[in-house]
Amino acid sequence: MHFTYSLLLLFTLSYPLIKSFEDKIQFYKKWRFLFPAIIISAVVFISWDIWFTSIGIWKFNTDFVLGPFIYNLPFEEWLFFLITPFSCIFIYEVLNYFIKKDILAKQSKIITNTIAISLFILAILYHDKLYTFVDFISLSIFLFLHQYVFRSTYLARFYITWAVCIIPFLIVNGVITGMPIVIYNDLENTTFRIFTIPVEDMFYGMLQFLLVMTIYEYLKSKRK
Repeated sequence: MHFTYSLLLLFTLSYPLIKSFEDKIQFYKKWRFLFPAIIISAVVFISWDIWFTSIGIWKFNTDFVLGPFIYNLPFEEWLFFLITPFSCIFIYEVLNYFIKKDILAKQSKIITNTIAISLFILAILYHDKLYTFVDFISLSIFLFLHQYVFRSTYLARFYITWAVCIIPFLIVNGVITGMPIVIYNDLENTTFRIFTIPVEDMFYGMLQFLLVMTIYEYLKSKRK
């Protein structure tokens, strides 16, 4: 039972890590851009995690983790913020290899505006729910920055990748919230669930992935 979270992370990492050395993708050659992006993102999200744990937004079920606990987070939780973005960027690069055409390029601005405005409105409506508010307002602002300040050219590909990532997300997060490994304080979220997963988790994951991709693409562009 205590190995549950560890095995889940191993499941998440195993295939992308093995296929990183495949001749076509050669994902390992991009690690020099990826690892700094993961570390910077991890600093942000681990700090967020420590804060929310300390004020009771969520807590961890000791029945399903090995520990040890560092700043109230099990060791597996620290690994989570290193492993999941690795796997997501792997999917991103695989899709870029096999799908040459930027098929959502024309729809990207509409998608961005729709998500950002919707999340901003929901953040205001649920301003008294701390997880909901911080999660939704952060992603909303970040998307607006990408669209109108950074003028990112890869948002369309980000949306396609995230649509694919939702499948493993539902599996992994379904286990995390279903057992549960993480126990949520429902006073601080909307209580809307996708199966057992708080809807906020989907946008939390989306924000984490977008932050890693932002830094990753920036480092690649500087190299070029």
